[in-house]
Amino acid sequence: MKMKKLLSAILVFAMIFALTGCGSKGTSSSNGSASGEKKSDIIVGAVLIGDENEGYTYAHIKGIKEAAKELGLSDDQIKWKYSVPEDNSCYDACVDLVGQGCSIIFSNSYGHQTYTQQAAKDYPDVTFVAMTGDTAAISGLPNFKNAFTAIYQARYVSGVVAGMKIAELVKDNKLEDKNFDKDGNVKIGYVGAYPYAEVVSGYTAFYLGAKSVYDKVSMEVQYTNSWFDITGEGTAADALIADGCVIIGQHADSTGAPSACEAAFKKGTTVYSVGYNIDMLSVAPDVALTSATNNWEVYYKYAIGAAMNGDEVVTDWCKGFEEDAVAITDLGTAAAEGTADKVAEVEKSIKDGTLKVFDTSKFTVGGKTVTECVVDLTGNFETTDEGDKNAIWDGYFHESELRAAPSFSLRIDGITELN
Repeated sequence: MKMKKLLSAILVFAMIFALTGCGSKGTSSSNGSASGEKKSDIIVGAVLIGDENEGYTYAHIKGIKEAAKELGLSDDQIKWKYSVPEDNSCYDACVDLVGQGCSIIFSNSYGHQTYTQQAAKDYPDVTFVAMTGDTAAISGLPNFKNAFTAIYQARYVSGVVAGMKIAELVKDNKLEDKNFDKDGNVKIGYVGAYPYAEVVSGYTAFYLGAKSVYDKVSMEVQYTNSWFDITGEGTAADALIADGCVIIGQHADSTGAPSACEAAFKKGTTVYSVGYNIDMLSVAPDVALTSATNNWEVYYKYAIGAAMNGDEVVTDWCKGFEEDAVAITDLGTAAAEGTADKVAEVEKSIKDGTLKVFDTSKFTVGGKTVTECVVDLTGNFETTDEGDKNAIWDGYFHESELRAAPSFSLRIDGITELN
């Protein structure tokens, strides 16, 4: 653009040129999206497993809205598909969003991935992102992406909060015999959705965080086989509480477990809750210690911004505390004295790299230190193939570095899956 030459001409001409504007047509990026797309042109699509009443999806909705606001997008530039099942309904939702003019479409559940990938294949000029997915790198589709957060970091920190509370309870002689296992370990529980690597990674990080503060702990995991089941999660928590667990963590999306802990506490049981996604203080004011949470705004701002600028979205994206993509919610009044300072210390160590969540010197499998754990990177989960890689080196498991989605699936000593 040669506007500088006009500055020597009559000022009014320069003003006219400035007001009418000078733009150029964008070139195509490798993912087929148009470069230099104006804010007024872009339309974003979201295919969601739940709605605002479900904690995990609410976090995504909030993240998209906050990112859109920061990027200057209006409400009508976001197209929503709520409560979409993990079946061909997801593909149909993606196709409908393409028809509405969306140039980038996000799905937010692992079970959506197959259908989102098919849509990406059928509509190569649209960018599709399967959040929490793991096949983008091997799909051969330049317009298909995966993203996740390093939520395992926040789960570790929430485990530290739990460990601080356990240490306080022991110190104050608040525990009963039923709260200890046969080896003298304090029992904690965890309500998990499915026995997937995502859940295993999270509960292991939580356990290791608690153990870093109070070493004598063991953990029981109760699965619900559902991401969102208020009754099922409450029932699972009740079973763990009945077995003597004094802390109940969760990788499930409802308030069922914290509510069960609050009800048990009011009846005189010593038990506390560590939630997921959202602050649980409104349903468990006496027992909620904190929740591990994702700040999805960080990714959505990046990905939508890239689409607006015509830049290619990275195939596998995963960030944690270093970019404020994960956090823990405000500490409850039941948190142990000194917890805030300890949390700040641990978060700093994670950010500067001096603390590795899956440090192999801190856990064993079958009584032995683990030196190898191969991550499937080729799509054949039944065998170890040439393209698969060992995720352990330099003394720790490199979670979400070989691909965005969690891949830690080791069952370490001290944790028992009950179903």
